[in-house]
Amino acid sequence: MDNGCVCCSVRGDLVRTLGQLATRRKDFDAILLETTGLADPAPIVYTVQTNPKMSDNYRIDSIVCLADCKHLEAHLDEAKPDGSVNEALQQVAFADKILLNKVDLVTAEEKSKLEARLRTINKFATVIETEKSRAPLDRILGLNSFNMESILTYDPNFFDDEDEKKIHNLELVQSVGIKFEGSLHAQWFNMFMMDLLRERAADLYRTKGLLSFHGQGDTKFVFQGVHEQINFGPAQKPWKEGEDRENKFVFIGKNLDRAELTKSLMECLYKEGKK
Repeated sequence: MDNGCVCCSVRGDLVRTLGQLATRRKDFDAILLETTGLADPAPIVYTVQTNPKMSDNYRIDSIVCLADCKHLEAHLDEAKPDGSVNEALQQVAFADKILLNKVDLVTAEEKSKLEARLRTINKFATVIETEKSRAPLDRILGLNSFNMESILTYDPNFFDDEDEKKIHNLELVQSVGIKFEGSLHAQWFNMFMMDLLRERAADLYRTKGLLSFHGQGDTKFVFQGVHEQINFGPAQKPWKEGEDRENKFVFIGKNLDRAELTKSLMECLYKEGKK
């Protein structure tokens, strides 16, 4: 590939190179695309998912963030002149897995404080501690972490109301989990998501959902999004007989209002007698 960042603007050489490698598929197990600390992975995700040459031969297995435990806090605190989100925050927000490297260079208290902060920004990412970049590959590769059904495996506690725990979140970027029972009105929910993405796509780094729709029988639906790019469809397994129809949502982004998001989503619930 040509020199330069593959994420600042996904260029034809990325598609060309991966297209050429597809003809040698039996020669490798996976492809690692290393961006830079300044990179936004969204264009790569978009290209792989929407370009037929890419989606026919590749899938995104995981978005991994390599973080320097010794210096990450300073980078998270960097203020951009225009008030926008700095690159370190974006990298953490996008990640499915965070490799927290150089943990041997900080105290247990410093590490604990940083991990707590990472959970505030992205509590749905798996944090893997490493030293000298020695990462356990079996916890990173081939796990299909970037998939629509990953929300089915999240700890139920992730969806607890943080306000009830008296946690005051001052992070510009944060993760919000929402859950409630009932069946959604498909048209109302689609309109809500269209409006949300039209107005806030740039602020929403990752979105995920587990949905029950009125009139769709036992079909369980899931979705996953990066900015405005959303993948949606039925889950592999339906709702079980007697299972609570609990909708779950994950939002990771900038300036999120959990109460407002919850209110708007619950207004999408199907109500008998209303169309």
